[in-house]
Amino acid sequence: MKKLHTKEVDTLFEAILSLESVEECYSFFEDVCTIREILDIAQRLKAAKMLKNGENYAVISRETGMSTATISRVSKCLEYGDGGYELALSRLEKKGK
Repeated sequence: MKKLHTKEVDTLFEAILSLESVEECYSFFEDVCTIREILDIAQRLKAAKMLKNGENYAVISRETGMSTATISRVSKCLEYGDGGYELALSRLEKKGK
């Protein structure tokens, strides 16, 4: 997505990559995002993991409270996206999380 690739977004991602602990991430994200935004992103990652594990939309919706439309969006990103979910999930799996 070329519109996303800007100097400002590069700086944001560099700032995120500079964080050294989960606690530092909490501090940063609590300052730059609303609590709802953080929870929504975490929920989408959980849905992606559940989809990768073969769970159906109804189970994911029931467990996360997400709409099936949002689950569908996550599913499309898993299938047709840039591989971000796949990369993050595989690295978390290697860490045992």
